[in-house]
Amino acid sequence: MLAQGGHVALAVMSLFLLLWQKAALIEVPQDPKIQQDLKQPPTIIKQSAKDYIVDPRDDIIIECEAKGNAIPMFSWQRNRKFFNTGKDPRVTMRKRSGTLEIGFRNGGRPEDYEGEYQCFASNEFGTALSNKILLRVSKAPLWPKEVLEPVVVTEGSPLVLPCNPPPGLPPPYTFWMNNAMASIPQDKRVSMGLNGDLYFSNVLSKDAQNDYSCNARFHFTHTIQQKNPFSLKVLTKELYNDTSSYNFTDPYGGRKIATSTPTFLSPSGGGSSKMVLRGEQLLLECIAAGLPTPSIIWFKKGGELPVQKVKYDNYNKTLRIVSVSEEDAGEYVCMANNDVGSIRHSISVQVKAAPYWLDKPTNLVLAPDENGRLVCRANGNPKPQIQWLVNGMPINNSLPNPSRQVQGDTIMFRSVLMGSSAVYQCNASNEHGYLLANAFVNILDMPPRMLGPRNQLIKVIENNRTFLDCPFFGSPLPELRWFKNGQGSRLDGGHYRAHINGTLEIKRARVEDEGTYTCLASNILGQDENQVRLEVKEPTRIVQAPRHQSSIRGSTARFDCKVVSDPTLYTTVTWFKDDKILSVGWRLKRDDESLSIPNVNEGDEGTYTCTVKSEIDQDSASARLTVLEDASLNPSVSSALPADRPDSPMDLDLSDAAARSVRLTWIPGNDHNSPITHFLVQFEEDRWEIGKWQNLSIFSGDLNSVILQLSPFINYQFRVIAINSVGQSEPSRPSPRYKTSGAAPDSFPSGLRGWGTQKDNMEITWEPLPDLERNGPNLHYNVWWRKQDSGEEWSNVTTAGSKHVITNTETYVPYEIKIQARNEFGLGPESNVVIGYSGEDKPSDPPTELKVSNINSTNVNIHWNPVNSSSVRGAFKEYKLYYWREASLVKSLRVKKEKKTKGFFTTVPRPSGMLGDLVPYSHYKMFMVVANSRYDGPPSNTVEFHTEEGVPNLPKYFKIVQRSSDTIYLEWDKPPEPNGNLIGYQLKYETVNGSKVGHPQFKRFLPNMTDYTLRLPDRSLRYKFYLSALTQVGAGDAYEEESPHFANEAYSKDQVDIATQGWFIGLMCAIALIILILLIVCFIKRSRGGKYPVRDKKDLPLDPVDQKDQDGSFDYQNGSSVPDRNANENENENSSDEDNKPLQGSQTSLDGNVKESDDSLVDYGEGGDGQFNEDGSFIGQYTVKKDKDETEGNESSEATSPVNAIYSLA
Repeated sequence: MLAQGGHVALAVMSLFLLLWQKAALIEVPQDPKIQQDLKQPPTIIKQSAKDYIVDPRDDIIIECEAKGNAIPMFSWQRNRKFFNTGKDPRVTMRKRSGTLEIGFRNGGRPEDYEGEYQCFASNEFGTALSNKILLRVSKAPLWPKEVLEPVVVTEGSPLVLPCNPPPGLPPPYTFWMNNAMASIPQDKRVSMGLNGDLYFSNVLSKDAQNDYSCNARFHFTHTIQQKNPFSLKVLTKELYNDTSSYNFTDPYGGRKIATSTPTFLSPSGGGSSKMVLRGEQLLLECIAAGLPTPSIIWFKKGGELPVQKVKYDNYNKTLRIVSVSEEDAGEYVCMANNDVGSIRHSISVQVKAAPYWLDKPTNLVLAPDENGRLVCRANGNPKPQIQWLVNGMPINNSLPNPSRQVQGDTIMFRSVLMGSSAVYQCNASNEHGYLLANAFVNILDMPPRMLGPRNQLIKVIENNRTFLDCPFFGSPLPELRWFKNGQGSRLDGGHYRAHINGTLEIKRARVEDEGTYTCLASNILGQDENQVRLEVKEPTRIVQAPRHQSSIRGSTARFDCKVVSDPTLYTTVTWFKDDKILSVGWRLKRDDESLSIPNVNEGDEGTYTCTVKSEIDQDSASARLTVLEDASLNPSVSSALPADRPDSPMDLDLSDAAARSVRLTWIPGNDHNSPITHFLVQFEEDRWEIGKWQNLSIFSGDLNSVILQLSPFINYQFRVIAINSVGQSEPSRPSPRYKTSGAAPDSFPSGLRGWGTQKDNMEITWEPLPDLERNGPNLHYNVWWRKQDSGEEWSNVTTAGSKHVITNTETYVPYEIKIQARNEFGLGPESNVVIGYSGEDKPSDPPTELKVSNINSTNVNIHWNPVNSSSVRGAFKEYKLYYWREASLVKSLRVKKEKKTKGFFTTVPRPSGMLGDLVPYSHYKMFMVVANSRYDGPPSNTVEFHTEEGVPNLPKYFKIVQRSSDTIYLEWDKPPEPNGNLIGYQLKYETVNGSKVGHPQFKRFLPNMTDYTLRLPDRSLRYKFYLSALTQVGAGDAYEEESPHFANEAYSKDQVDIATQGWFIGLMCAIALIILILLIVCFIKRSRGGKYPVRDKKDLPLDPVDQKDQDGSFDYQNGSSVPDRNANENENENSSDEDNKPLQGSQTSLDGNVKESDDSLVDYGEGGDGQFNEDGSFIGQYTVKKDKDETEGNESSEATSPVNAIYSLA
C-alpha cells in the first residue's frame, strides 16, 4: 500500500514539473537592442493618489505616466464619461504623457473640476488603466460667528468647553491657546479630547480666565482660524484660607470641597463600539470627571494588551495602536478610579479590512503556443469581489479567446496565439475600498537574434576542453544548430556537444578542429547566424625545468628553463624568487633558456620559479637553491640535500591481454626524497592521430601494475609518468604496441533528421561516428524510412556517407526514420525512431471571407475563414496579411503606396486579429494568404476600408521668422499628415523666466492661416509658444518653440541676412568700382603736372597764351597767368557788359548773378600770394577760410559736387 502511494506521489510530482516547464515564462535578456525592439503593452508607472486633495490656489496636476513599445496614447474619463481635454482651454496634456494640467490664470473655479478621474494608456497591444482618482479641492471655511456667554461653574465640578471646528478638507488640526498666544497647560486634570473639546475633570479657582480660545490650523492654506474665546468664572463655596497652615499640594487652599466618584465625560454610558480598518491607527479615548482627579487604566477582556503595539497618550486617557490587524479586535475596557470609587466603560472594537493583496498579478511574457496563468488573490473584511477586465473592458464583454479560461481569481492561458497580447486588470473591491492591478500578457513573436559579438576569434590550447559561445534569443524558442566551415551536417555527437544555451563544447580540441564554426538559430519567424573562428595552438611548455641544487658559497648557480610554444604566440618568461618578481641586475644574468647567479651567498638561498606566459596559457617550474659552506670546512653538508622530481618509470611490460583490456606493469624510478603520489598512463595510436600522446588513466602512487580498459580495433602503445610533490618525472620509454581486436559498433550516429529540400524529396542526414568509436574497418550506415502510421514495410539503404536523399515523395508527408552503424565485425544498435518530413509546395487555397470590424483611427479588427490544413502543403507558418494605404481621405494629399505585411499564427476555427499602426483618415486595401515554411499561398478577397479621423501630426514646421521691438512674426506649415479635415490651429504662449512659467494665453486660427504677427506687451521677456493643429477629434501634438531675446539674439535659422543677398553684393561691388575709377582719374590728374580744369574766381577773360588742351584743362605756362587779386578787382570795376558774361561752365544764381566756379584754388590760399611749383601744382597753405565768404555772404550756398570734391582733393 505504501509502495502504491509512493508511485502516485511520484506521478503527481512528474506531472507538476511537466506543467511548470510548459508554463515557464520567457526570460527576456537585458540586451539594449532586444529591449529596444521588444514590443510591449502599456504599463502605468506613475499616477496620482486615489484620494487626491489639491490646493485651490495652485493649478491642478493629475499625474498619469506609462511606458510601452509602441509609445502609449492617453485618454481620460471623468465621472465615468469620456473627458475631451482638447475642448477645454484650461486643460492641457503633457507631451508623450497622460498628465493633465488645469490652469486658472484666465479665470475659472477649481471646484468645477472636482470629480472622479481615470487615465487610459493604450497602444496596439493593449490598454492599461490608472486607479480611479477622486479629485477634491481643499476647503478652509471660516468659523461661524457666535456670541459666547460666560461659562459659570462651581469649583470642583467637571467642565467641557466645546471646540466644534469648521468642517475643512482635510479636517483641521485643533489646539487651545489664550490671548497671549500661549498654549493652555494640560495635565491629568485638564486635557483636550480627540474631538478638540477641552475637558476639565474638576475645576479649580485658578482656572477662571476670560481667554480660552480654540484654534484650527488648515493643512493646505497653512492658516490658523481662532474661535471667539470662552470666559470662565469659578464659584467658590468658602473663602480662600490664607492664614492657616497650608499644604502646597492642596489646590483648594484648605477649603472643604466635596469629593465625587468618577464619571465619564467621554464616551458616555457604560459601553460603546468602534470600527477600524486593518492597517489604520486605532484611537480609544476615556476622559473621566471626579474629585480627586481620577486615574485611567486600560485592559482587554479575554487577553492581554500587546505591549509592543500599544501606546498611551494624553496622560493615559488615549490608547493608541499604530497599525491594526485582525487580532486587535475585541472588547477593550477603560477604568477610572480615585479615592472615592471607580467606574468602567467597555469599547467593542471591530477590525474590518479594505482589500489587500495576497497574490498580485504580474506581467506575463509567453511565446506562441505556450501556457501561462494570471493569479489575482486578495483578502479583506468582508471578502472582496474579484472582477477581471481586459484592456479596460469587462472580460465577459470582450471578444472570445479560445486560449483563455477564467477560473475565479485565476486566468489560464493554453497554447496562446500570436496577436493576442493584451493588458488585463484585476479589480478587488468591498465596501471599504478597492484594489486595481494591471498585468499584461505579451505574446512575444520575435525572430532569432544573436546576442554575442560577431565573428569572434578564439584561440585555444590543443587537447583542452573548449567552449564556443553563441548566446541567442527569439520567440518561439529558436532551434540552434552548429556547422563547421559552412557545410556538412550539424555538430552534435562524438567529441562535440551542443548545449541548450547555444554553447558548443569540444571535449578535446585538435588541430583538425580549426576552422570557422557557424551557429544558426531558427524559428517560424526567421533565422539568424553568427560565426566563431577557432585556432588550435600548441601548448606553452617548459621542456627543461630548473632543478633543485646546492651550491657552495662563492660559486655560480645556474637554473635552466627551456621553453617550447606555438610559433604564432608571443611568450614572456619571468623569474620569481620566493613568489616575488626577481630583478635581474648587475649580478644576476639571464638569457633565453637560463638564469645564472654568480658568487652565491646566504641571501641567494630560496625557491626560484620560472614562469612562461602566452596570451592563452602559461607554465611554470620551481627549484630550490641551497647555499653551502665550503665542503672542506664542513664535511656534513653533503648529507642535507633537498627533494627533487622522481626519475622516470622503467621496464614497461604488458600481460593478461583481453579483447578490451590489458595489464600494464612497470618499475618506479628513484623518488629523490619525495614519495611518488600518482602514476599517469598515456597512450598513442597509429591510425587516427599518429604521434599524439593522450591521457588514458591516473593511478595511485603505491601501484605499479594496473588493468587498462581499451577500445576495439586500436593499435596502442603506452608510457607512464611518475608524480610527487616536487613535480612530474620525464615520460618512460614507450611500451610494446598492443592491438585490440575489432568489434561491432557500440553506438548509433547522433543528429538524425529528415527534411525536404524540394517539394518531392526528403534529405536524411546524421553525424558520423567519431574515429575512436568505429570499432573496426569498413564503417557503413543502414538507414530505414517509411510513411508514418502507414503500416507499410521499411525501405532501407546502406551508405558510407552522412546523407541520403529520397526522391519522388508526396508533398509534406511525415516519415519514420531510424539508423544503425555497421562494420566488418557486425551491426551496432538501432537508433530511436525520429519523424521527418518531405518537401513543401505552395499552398493551394486562400483564406476566405476576409472582413474587418471595429475600425477606429489607427486600429482595425480582422476576421477570416481558415483554410483546410491539408491545403497548406507544408508546415503551417502563419496567415500573412498584405495591406497598403491606397489614398488619404484628405483631398490633394498624396501618399506612398507601400505594401506591408503582418503575420497571425492561429489554428482556431474562427480566427481573428488586430491590425494597428494605421494612418487615420485613410483609404486602405488588404488581402491575406496562408504561408508555410517556404511559400505563400494564393490571395484572399481584397478588402477596402476607411480609418476614422484622428488628431493631426505636428505642423511641418513652426518658425519665429522676424521680430521687431514689440512684435513677433510666426510662420508655420500644415502637418504632413493631418489625419482628418483640419479645422484650424491653436496657439498657446506664455512667458518664461528661468523655471517659472507665466499664465498661458490661447489663440485659434483658421485652417488656411499659416502666419501671424503677435504684438507683445513687454519686449524684454522670453516667450514659449506651442502650436498644434486641430481636427474634429481634437488637438494634435504641439510644436514647441521658444523666442530668443530681441536685443542680442537671432530669431530664426531662416532669417534673411542682407549681407548674403545677391543684390546687395552687386550694389557694393558697383560702388567699389566707381570709387576705384575716380581714384584712378585723380591719380592721373596729379601725375600730369599743372593741368587743372580751373577758372579764375572773378570770371576774367582768357589770356591769349592760355591754350585749352584736348582734355579740357588749361596749361598755365608761367606765374603771370594768375593775376593779382587787387588787379582783378579793379578790372572788374571797368569791365564792359560783355566782360561780365559768365564763363563757360559757370552757373547762374537764382537772383540772376553769376555763380562763381567752386574750382578756384586761389580761394584756398592766403590773399593772392599763392605759389605754384614748376609743374604748376599749388604750394600755398590750404585753408577752409575764404575771403569770398567774408565779402560775399549773399553768394549761393549750393553744395559742392562730388566730382569737384574729388578734384579738390587731387
